[in-house]
Amino acid sequence: MITPQQVKELREKTGAGIMDCKNALTEADGDIEKAIVILRERGLAKAAKKQSRVATEGVIEAYVHGDGRIGVLVEVNCETDFVARNEEFRRFAKDIAMQVAASNPKYLSRDMVPADVINQEREIFRTQALNEGKPENIVDKIVDGKLEKFYEENCLLEQPFIKDPDKNISQLLTEKIALLGENIVISRFVRFEKGETLENTESGCCCS
Repeated sequence: MITPQQVKELREKTGAGIMDCKNALTEADGDIEKAIVILRERGLAKAAKKQSRVATEGVIEAYVHGDGRIGVLVEVNCETDFVARNEEFRRFAKDIAMQVAASNPKYLSRDMVPADVINQEREIFRTQALNEGKPENIVDKIVDGKLEKFYEENCLLEQPFIKDPDKNISQLLTEKIALLGENIVISRFVRFEKGETLENTESGCCCS
């Protein structure tokens, strides 16, 4: 079983993402050095280091669902105009716009979810667990598990990629950074759905 301490140690050594570290450790049967090799082979350790670099170029991608009912604008940034014009980068931006249209995330990442929303969700999950007769000593674990599911459903970077549900958007982003050799940032998005009120539309606008 892979422990949180092992994941933490591997992250500190490579700068790779939590899930990438966990997957590498699982593949390496918990061997830290083997896991480092796996991450390097996949370019993920190097990609993590690139994520600290400034990205001011990029594109604003638009996507409109076929029947005109849903429209999305998403800003995806990179470091140079050269990569901004790259077909792979533009395909990635289009995929992100389609993801927003299909999965309707409310936030870009979990750290953008307001504290009052998290507290409200925790209280709801706790009440549900207690009403279902769950023992008090496991209620907190149940609440934590449901909160993780909340993040997965509502935060773009944690949503399963619609074209490949075995990876989430954060993992897809890391792969593109490794492939293109530059830092890439999903900066913000807005999703419009025909018939929405202005208030609802504004709540779907997420910026970093």
